Amino acid sequence: MQAIAVVGTKKSGKTTTAENLTRELTQRGYRVGAIKHVNEPDFVFDTPGKDTWRYAQAGAKTVIGVATNQTVTVEKTDTRILSLERLLEKCAGSDVVLIEGLKKDVAQNKEISKIAVVKSETEAENALKTYKPIIAFSGPYNTQSVYPKIPYANAETNPKELSDTVENILKKHAMQG
Repeated sequence: MQAIAVVGTKKSGKTTTAENLTRELTQRGYRVGAIKHVNEPDFVFDTPGKDTWRYAQAGAKTVIGVATNQTVTVEKTDTRILSLERLLEKCAGSDVVLIEGLKKDVAQNKEISKIAVVKSETEAENALKTYKPIIAFSGPYNTQSVYPKIPYANAETNPKELSDTVENILKKHAMQG
């Protein structure tokens, strides 16, 4: 499995980039996993008042909801001690896992490739200082004239081009593995 982090500032287009990559890679036959870090202290994934939420409120540490076409697992855990490796294990069976958020865990982790979504040259410069390795730039600011050695493709307007870059990484990773 190859992990690729989609990184950038707030409102840069990270979610749209990950969403469009997911759609395009899935259409190409890849099994895509996704990890999204929500940095809001009071956020809950489960719907307050629903049965699964009530089980968790009653003290259940793991709640699994089963519907016709999906399951959802809610684990009550201290996420400060939850490792990136453990999260990736939960995506077993995926060819590629797209990660949005978890900046501190992915920033300098050289095993996780990064796509930097940027809105300006300053953001691109900051991304190069903060994240290693960057395999591509995306977003509203075209970095090609400033950083010609790193591919640029705007996932919002041309997800196929960015997916080609990701697919090349996946093929290279498969050949090495």
